[in-house]
Amino acid sequence: MMLLRSLREADAPRTIRGGAVTIGNFDGVHLGHVVILRRLVELARECGGHAVVFTFDPHPVRLLRPGEAPPPLTWTERKAELLAREGVDAVIAYPTDVELLALEPESFFERIVVAALGARAIVEGVDFRFGRGRAGDRTMLERLCRAARVRLETVAPRRDGDEPVSSSRIRHLIRAGDVQTAARMLTQPYRIRGMVTHGAQRGRLIGFPTANLAGIDTLLPSHGVYAGRAIWSGRNGPAAIHIGPSPTFGEALPRVEAHLIGFEGSLYGELVELEFLQRIRDIRPFPSAVELRAQLARDIERAEAVHADLGYDSASD
Repeated sequence: MMLLRSLREADAPRTIRGGAVTIGNFDGVHLGHVVILRRLVELARECGGHAVVFTFDPHPVRLLRPGEAPPPLTWTERKAELLAREGVDAVIAYPTDVELLALEPESFFERIVVAALGARAIVEGVDFRFGRGRAGDRTMLERLCRAARVRLETVAPRRDGDEPVSSSRIRHLIRAGDVQTAARMLTQPYRIRGMVTHGAQRGRLIGFPTANLAGIDTLLPSHGVYAGRAIWSGRNGPAAIHIGPSPTFGEALPRVEAHLIGFEGSLYGELVELEFLQRIRDIRPFPSAVELRAQLARDIERAEAVHADLGYDSASD
């Protein structure tokens, strides 16, 4: 699978032309996206070309209304990885800039869909909007596709219960700590990533060393203790994940740390990904370090059991 950062001729191989394309943010790559992606792949095969996803980096709202920009659910490389799992051949993470956002719908269509990608087919959701001020709607897209002889298919939203599956709905679940329901709507359990930095090392002193993560650039689940999986340096294994303050030690500053079950060694300076499988409990103060240690032992036992019940093993990712 190709991940491209521009449409310059030197960066975009000719093989991505003449296939099927879909345009959107695809944040989180959830089941609503999968409906579009499956039809995209089918049409690409019918066209004899590649299945191409054109997405934006960063989300356009970050430039247009920075105060309203939602925290992302995925970083670009993770998004591309998830899209590849669904059969996508190429992902274009186009650098969003003022020039792109200023394009009228007709100009956007001509420049991206026709001139750059030479698309033979395009697949979108029924509510797809494009171009400056999101002025382009499905009716305009149908007209432009007819004129350019591009096959267009629109896909109805995937629903979970009474509501459509959406990135905003998944953000609400993750903010609430309901990572299990979020995982049901995503194609993979929710992940974050961060660089391991030095912490207070209290976990090591009480017998449960942790990796403290900094520089996290995606949405954090609510404060709590979670059963999860850690992925680092081609390895993975069960983890008990703490998000929030340390009230037992009088610390109000929230942090993200994970005890990598069964791992011994140093990870300082390494990039670690954490996958959230189940919320175990709330953060609360304990009367003593002894009682905290006993609770941490139970947390770790629970996290290991959840990891095993879901059929994971500690192998290469």
